[in-house]
Amino acid sequence: MADDHIRYDILAQEALRGVMRKVLAEVARTGLPGNHHFFITFLTGAPGVRVSSRLRERYPEQMTIVIQFQYWDLKVTDTGFEVGLSFSDVPEKLEIPFSAVRGFYDPSVNFELEFDVKTEGAAAEEAPARPAPEPRAVAAEKKPEPKKKNADDAEKKPAAADASKSAEVVSLDAFRKK
Repeated sequence: MADDHIRYDILAQEALRGVMRKVLAEVARTGLPGNHHFFITFLTGAPGVRVSSRLRERYPEQMTIVIQFQYWDLKVTDTGFEVGLSFSDVPEKLEIPFSAVRGFYDPSVNFELEFDVKTEGAAAEEAPARPAPEPRAVAAEKKPEPKKKNADDAEKKPAAADASKSAEVVSLDAFRKK
């Protein structure tokens, strides 16, 4: 096989992260449209991730947050985003670089993106990539409140607990013109 000096794999990952960045930036400006909401899985130990020591202790490897009803101060930059969420009624501010995100899922339209995340250390490079956990929304929790923002479901289910379930991957071929 020929060497890929252009690194199409990296270019594709960056382009897909751009989709996530654009969606989050629009939501930060105008709020969530319709029934859209997001499950975002990220590595808590990735460079640039800022979470409280309490959350890092509880989720030492990865964490899934939900942007839906009770979130606040969503700010998006070129390199990442920050958001306020409540964990067991304790408000927290999270700062997450896009490079730390493993999965982005909008269950309202069954749209999912998976990303390769590079971590520090050779052991992480040798470990095979695991699929992002399959997020589960609980319909009974939905309350139609227009300006309220998202509660975090990570307290109800550790992200690592669902890692053994396979996630549905959206093929880019489905979007190509024929």
